[in-house]
Amino acid sequence: MKQPIDTSGCIGIVGLGLIGGSLGLELQSIGLQVRGLVHRPVTAERAKARGLAQKISTNSSILNDCDLVILAIPLDKLINPSSDLIGALPKSAVVTDVGSVKGPVLNTWRELHPKFVASHPMAGTAESGVESGKIGLFNKRPWITTPESNTDLAALEKVHQLAIALGSHWITTNSEKHDQAVALISHLPMLVSTALLQTLDSENDHQIIELSKIIASSGFEDTTRIGGGNPELGTSMAMHNTSALLETLSSYRRSLNHLEEVIVSKQWNKFKEELQHTKAMRSSFIRSVPKVNVLD
Repeated sequence: MKQPIDTSGCIGIVGLGLIGGSLGLELQSIGLQVRGLVHRPVTAERAKARGLAQKISTNSSILNDCDLVILAIPLDKLINPSSDLIGALPKSAVVTDVGSVKGPVLNTWRELHPKFVASHPMAGTAESGVESGKIGLFNKRPWITTPESNTDLAALEKVHQLAIALGSHWITTNSEKHDQAVALISHLPMLVSTALLQTLDSENDHQIIELSKIIASSGFEDTTRIGGGNPELGTSMAMHNTSALLETLSSYRRSLNHLEEVIVSKQWNKFKEELQHTKAMRSSFIRSVPKVNVLD
């Protein structure tokens, strides 16, 4: 259930793509004042036309009165922030991010701002850019935070209020567990989806390709959505979560090899058992996520 957020000033959003734009629309819908900082004038004009914030500018001074600033910028720019961005952030404001990898983000930001809180809303679509923001993106979705021993507790509570105000499920863990978990449920599926599309692309029979396009249905659409998503985001995830991703990829390869062996040896009862097991376990992953703390 959505709850109000305690803020006496405005909320600043740096970057108004899918996540930033959706945040802007959602926060305005619950009566908050939102300021948007973007890099290019053309982006500012389109963001204004879409109403992604009450005030939008390429001038960093737009953040001056904000008591909460959300960094919704590409992972590369988040991990290697410009001096202009660092200087634009009010020292008194709580600063959080929406990056899909947390270890490298914390390595950069823990010393850059006294009220930085690393966080990651687990929400998205295949779309990107200033046209992609939408209402309802965060409702009933996990919002993960990875505080450290020196994280400002009042700042952490402010981000908690933000997540709850948007209807998200609040989850607390550490950055290592976060990065390992997202490698399993987000970054590996991106690679699997990409490999499936590459397999189709390698088919030499044109008639089979055309037939496949005609009969492709919801199962194919669901399985390949991530592989057909934002290439920059996918590259950043692989670049900045390489170790965890390679570990999960190795485990996935072993699973494929095992299933191949079962099929080659025609162990159909064994194959059915494998499918029954995965069918049963899937329900524990595809469900509403309660507020939890998995630091230990």
